[in-house]
Amino acid sequence: QVQLVESGGGLVQPGGSLRLSCTASGGSFSIYVMGWYRQAPGKQRELVAAITSTAIPNYSESVEGRFTISRDNAKNTVYLQMNNLKPEDTAVYFCNARFTDWRWRDYTYWGQGTQVTVSS
Repeated sequence: QVQLVESGGGLVQPGGSLRLSCTASGGSFSIYVMGWYRQAPGKQRELVAAITSTAIPNYSESVEGRFTISRDNAKNTVYLQMNNLKPEDTAVYFCNARFTDWRWRDYTYWGQGTQVTVSS
């Protein structure tokens, strides 16, 4: 069993920065693909960024160049550094962990979410 806890959300003005953290307990963090998703009111949950077990990142087009995902396996933590925030970034941000076992069965875990509000 894997438990994910996010922190770092809050209210920020457009153009500001925020860093989200997600710490995992249980399991083997180093083998997980970690990701950040977000869900705005009335919208589908969408992938923001993901990072493989070997630290290869991937970003949605809407955040590329502004956000950076990173991981620290020694701390069982994944980060999302968000710069030049825009009002359309306002959403609940969810941490995600995913792995595939040796029988090719997928497992997915979610954090509780942290609110990010970008507003003047």
